[in-house]
Amino acid sequence: MAGNTHDYYFSSRGGDFDTSRLTSGEGSIDFLINQNYNSGMYDYSFGDCMFKDDKITCHCEVPKAQHHVRQHSCNLSCHCEERSDVAIATPANLNDDAITTSDLRPPRNDRKELNDFKKNAAFTLAEGATHVGMCDNIRRCAFTLAEVLITLAIIGVVAAMTIPTLVANYQNKAWSTSAQVFERKLEEALKTMNTQQTLAGYSNTADFVAELGKHFKITKVCKNDDLMSCFEDKVTWGDEEVDMTKVKNAKNFGQDDWDTELIGVQFGNGTSGIIAYNPDCKEQPFSNQFTGTSCLALLYDTDGFKKPNTQQKDLRSINVLSLGGSNCAFEINGTCYTAPFTPTPLTLAECQEEVAKGELGIKYCYNDDDYWAGAVKACGGVSKMPTLAQLADIANYVYNTSDIGARTGNYDLTRDTDKVAKLGFILNLKNSTTFSLWAGEFDSPDQRGICTRAFYPTYTLYGNNASRSKNNDVQTVCLGD
Repeated sequence: MAGNTHDYYFSSRGGDFDTSRLTSGEGSIDFLINQNYNSGMYDYSFGDCMFKDDKITCHCEVPKAQHHVRQHSCNLSCHCEERSDVAIATPANLNDDAITTSDLRPPRNDRKELNDFKKNAAFTLAEGATHVGMCDNIRRCAFTLAEVLITLAIIGVVAAMTIPTLVANYQNKAWSTSAQVFERKLEEALKTMNTQQTLAGYSNTADFVAELGKHFKITKVCKNDDLMSCFEDKVTWGDEEVDMTKVKNAKNFGQDDWDTELIGVQFGNGTSGIIAYNPDCKEQPFSNQFTGTSCLALLYDTDGFKKPNTQQKDLRSINVLSLGGSNCAFEINGTCYTAPFTPTPLTLAECQEEVAKGELGIKYCYNDDDYWAGAVKACGGVSKMPTLAQLADIANYVYNTSDIGARTGNYDLTRDTDKVAKLGFILNLKNSTTFSLWAGEFDSPDQRGICTRAFYPTYTLYGNNASRSKNNDVQTVCLGD
């Protein structure tokens, strides 16, 4: 028959046939008619409408098993005849006027007809899985082997790309959370010791650990000649593998002036560690800000003996400036930094002595304990302290931006908690929402205003600390070799 052929499935559902879809000319429409038995069951007949010059005739094809088919109640001349060899083809061309899944109603009562209906209804990829076709053979409507294999290949590629990242992010989060919980409990124990005035006055690390065990559960203590019974023999610090069998005293932690031995410990929560005690530790029993972390250096592993034993992952530290000769804990924009630490302050007399020596670059001393001077001494001089520009580099890294300048304040940011924890900055002090870093720069020639950068959850500020006294959130990083 001349003219275009438009294939549709049509459900009359009450006899309404939208003749506006037919245009002048010649063509045919395949359709599905819902017939209604007197018993109330639905029946299905199939047919086509042929039209020419707006004159429409309808021909119905009904399976032989169906009887008592009533005349179709639409404005079409429909002739029905019994046939047993009805071939139903999936529509090749469906458009917005096509039937949708809601228009197809399965038989209500007869289980066999219902199963036949389900068998003959299928989604096809060629139609975007948005329409339902009716098939007399289920193999015509099923997914092909090629389609299944392509789908599985896509799923496999996506899984290979995303699952490792998801697992790594989960593991990093677990390590960071374990480290924060551990350091908070350690800080509480040190504060209790400070209040009870049992924090200072030890000449060796072993005596300090014995007292610490009264306030923080320690399940095993390893002497200096048996450290590897409490800790891994090899760890990764920065980019270097460190042989821990050669790490024996505080100097191996970068604390050259402490002259104390290392002691291995295993804590009740499964964390393993190596501790060095600071014999110059000073108590402040009447201070509610003193944390006591300046009294020790600690290298610890949140997973105990489990791998990977890598710094910035499961391996964390407090006041460990270097490890086994390597003091590069992390690197940003090509600059190497030590692990963050809380400096031990210099007294006024000690600071004045360093000013007289002229070796560290200190020109002015605060009239009380000078924490900035202590940071300078720990780093090895003002020249080993980071500049404001380098502190801005660290800020750009932890806030995932590049807009922070040396002397700028930046707002509407989001601090990356995981990155902060990986770099080793302590957030579980009294003011757990922020931390600051000392710089080796000044806002005045006489060094009275020491520059700092503060790291808040949603913004970062450049500023100065004129007092140079203990500020609970000020930490230090040194420039590494």
